Amino acid sequence: MTHRIEPAARPYEKDMEATLEKLMPPGVEPLVLFRTLARNPRVFRRFMAGGLLDKGSITLREREIAIDRACARCGGEYEWGVHIALFADKAGFGAGEIAATVVPGADAACWTSRERLIVRLVDQLHETNTVDDELWAALKEEFEDEQLIELVVLTGLYHMVSFTVNALRLPLEDYAARFPAG
Repeated sequence: MTHRIEPAARPYEKDMEATLEKLMPPGVEPLVLFRTLARNPRVFRRFMAGGLLDKGSITLREREIAIDRACARCGGEYEWGVHIALFADKAGFGAGEIAATVVPGADAACWTSRERLIVRLVDQLHETNTVDDELWAALKEEFEDEQLIELVVLTGLYHMVSFTVNALRLPLEDYAARFPAG
């Protein structure tokens, strides 16, 4: 399967070059996702303005559980693989956590009870587009309102990212992780 829209190529417009350069570590080519969205500078800038990879109200580990699970549920291997490659170690993920982001259910032994609630939240949003009262009550016992807002918005944002990478058929980054077999 080949990508449907050719990514922007150098030379980029001057301001786009500077923007793309800031997004990646030195010497690392900007993601195919970023270069493809850069074909529409307005959409690219709005997309980047909506990012939630800064220090938020939840931990890095909690953020990555929500992001990786949302991407996995949507079949967004491109974005899942980038996040595993760039953030799994920082989030303290071992092989068990990485696999648990992809397998059905929230009962993997690697998750704490709080982390299981995140997985259940992402799964329920994915399956029903809402959260039932029972799960919401459990979430409210564990998370502050600000954290719940962040988790719900992260889930929606990474559904959108997954829809984008899947619909555009972006090729997987060479260094990114792949979904576990089976």
